[in-house]
Order: sequence, then C-alpha cells, then structure tokens
Amino acid sequence: MTKVIFGNHSSVLVPRQDRDSIRKFYCDVLGGKITKAEPERDFVRLGENFFIAFLYGDVADQSDFLRSFRSIWLEIKSDNVGEMSRKILECGLIRKLEIPDPHLYFQAPGGQCLRLVGIDEDLTFYEGNGTGPDVAKVKEAIGAKG
Repeated sequence: MTKVIFGNHSSVLVPRQDRDSIRKFYCDVLGGKITKAEPERDFVRLGENFFIAFLYGDVADQSDFLRSFRSIWLEIKSDNVGEMSRKILECGLIRKLEIPDPHLYFQAPGGQCLRLVGIDEDLTFYEGNGTGPDVAKVKEAIGAKG
C-alpha cells in the first residue's frame, strides 16, 4: 500500500488586516522566523523544519470560531508546555477553546485552530489506541450539530 504522511509545509489564506497580529503571534509568541516577506504573503518557519505561508487577501474576516471547526486543526509541540501555554494565553492574540481534553486548544490570528502538546508526550490516544477523544463532547464544545 502507498504511504502518505503530512508534510512540513502549510499555507492559509487570511484577511490582509490580520497581518500584524499573525506576525506577532507566530514570531513573537511561538518563536517563528519570517524567512521571506512579500507584499501578498509571508513565509514563516516554526522550529527546524515546519513552514507555513500566510497568503494575505481581501477576504471577509471570518475569525469567529463557528466557521472554523471544519478547518484542519494543527498540532504544535513544545519542550516546555507550561511556559508556552502561559505565553500563548498571555499574548492577548488568541481565543482559548474549551475542548474536553487536557491540552490547550486555541484559535490563532487568521482563524487556525491549534492544539499544544509536549514534544516527547505519548499521543497514541489520538491515533486510535484506547477510547480516543469523546466525539460527542468535542462537538458539544464547539457547537457542532450531528
């Protein structure tokens, strides 16, 4: 069978007016580096080898969480979850999400939903081992129907 894995590149189209808060969050809070900035996009490196391109456009500001729960949720890892959680929560740029899970879930500037986990944490719970997340509780937390 052919093997498929997630790559180390991502991109997202975001409202032009979110550029400053996106840069502050991904660079100042998470420690990313802008590897290239152009009038219509920024390329940001997080860690050693994850890159995300923010494509800025004249799109409606749909930052409300209710439109985002159908978007891909990204996982970020830290070697100091406590310190990174504090920085994320204190930056004033995110919306904390109340998900029934012990990890920090939040919506970043631009609308991306993220989960913060430890670099060496056992995450097999999210791989189908054991009972896995309670889907009904997650749907209730995000206001999803069905």
